[in-house]
Amino acid sequence: MPPAGIFKEPKWESVMTKAYWVAHVDVQDPAAYEGYRAANAEPFAKYGAKFLIRGGAGEVMEGQAKSRHVVIEFTDYETAMACYNSPEYQAAKALRDPVSEGDLVIVEGYAA
Repeated sequence: MPPAGIFKEPKWESVMTKAYWVAHVDVQDPAAYEGYRAANAEPFAKYGAKFLIRGGAGEVMEGQAKSRHVVIEFTDYETAMACYNSPEYQAAKALRDPVSEGDLVIVEGYAA
């Protein structure tokens, strides 16, 4: 048992952390994928999305990964979820789904 006071309970209710979409994608039809990129601009602007990583060079150091990596920052978890579930983003996603395969996680950031 650790000494008293070493480990403190986090005060989650008073800490507002950013949230992130973390996506790994393989694109089968780059020309058609451009339609998705154009369509996602509206919901991303509406919900204040900020791209931190959008493609770029990378190397898999462990495990397996898809060829394209994207990290998008949102002001908080609720906003990240609202963007994903919005009619605008779902319309963009409908353009992406037939021309790519991907994994997407929406994750809350860490407040130090």
